[in-house]
Amino acid sequence: MTQTAPVRRSAPRPLRLLAGLVIAILLAALPVPARAEGDDSLDQKLGEDRIVSGNRTLSTGHADIGPKFDDRGRWRLMIHDDAARQASGGSVWRHPGQSVITVPDGARRPAPEGEAYEFLGVSPGDPVHVLPQTQNTDLVWLGWNTQDPEVMKRIDRGVTLSLTGVQGPGRVATFLQSGSFGPPEVLWQSGRKSPQSSWIDVNTHTHANWVFTRPGVYLVEITVAADLTDGSHVSDTQQFRFSVGSGTSSKDALAARWSASNHWGSPSSAAPSASSGTSESSGAAGDGEQGAQRSGIPGWVVGMVAGAVIVAVIALLVLRAVGSRKDRRSAFDERSRREDNPGGHGDD
Repeated sequence: MTQTAPVRRSAPRPLRLLAGLVIAILLAALPVPARAEGDDSLDQKLGEDRIVSGNRTLSTGHADIGPKFDDRGRWRLMIHDDAARQASGGSVWRHPGQSVITVPDGARRPAPEGEAYEFLGVSPGDPVHVLPQTQNTDLVWLGWNTQDPEVMKRIDRGVTLSLTGVQGPGRVATFLQSGSFGPPEVLWQSGRKSPQSSWIDVNTHTHANWVFTRPGVYLVEITVAADLTDGSHVSDTQQFRFSVGSGTSSKDALAARWSASNHWGSPSSAAPSASSGTSESSGAAGDGEQGAQRSGIPGWVVGMVAGAVIVAVIALLVLRAVGSRKDRRSAFDERSRREDNPGGHGDD
């Protein structure tokens, strides 16, 4: 009797389609770094830019908040002033206490509609002042970077950048938005009244939307903390000065003093909060939001991927069970046919 070689069966078409769907979901869930569309200056590479002293009002041009080791080797949070390149031929680092970032009435916009923007703390259509994520040559283009050459050599993987206090007449919010229709990814908001930390990888250059709900002088307290490659921990807290509204004086912003009774953070309490955030980010591999923050993947992405995987596994098990039943039924039918036809050679 002639024996037929076993047929190697490919996966059923529903299984192949489901596998392709799972792969597509996982790829779509991967985070896309926020960057200003069509602007190559996010790909900047910093040199050994010097630190300068003296009062300075920043009204236009590119500026970044970032860590720098000063001339005495101390870890400092400063402002990298790239607009100075046009005036003096090179970028410089400035002290936050000697610098004022202006947000004129030309930056005024109506607050957007939708529940996604409720974090601003104003009604849709209310006027707010915005330094946008995408560059506007009439305004300061404010971001942050971890690209100073010595910083890149000495920090271990990245830094923790924390909003630890806001003093001013209104609220402040900082958020990222990918493209024109993506939902806002809120980084900082003074309405929460608690320290808020973000993990920033080494060699990162990012810009965001900065929103101020009322004109006046704002002091925004930010802490930068990091573990160095030699095992030591460093931290520095600074207040950044903003004059919001064309009627607000830069001199008033320079003269403003940080009041411990008029904000929800303090320099003395900021460092432990930032240190705690850094130790969580730089520790052993964890799960949940800590692991997501360490890898730069938002928590909602982790949840969506996990949900997609669970659904896919259940669907695969169901389809496999259905396929197994079909295979058993096919085998039973084949055995019954052979018993009815003992010759095994088919019909002559």
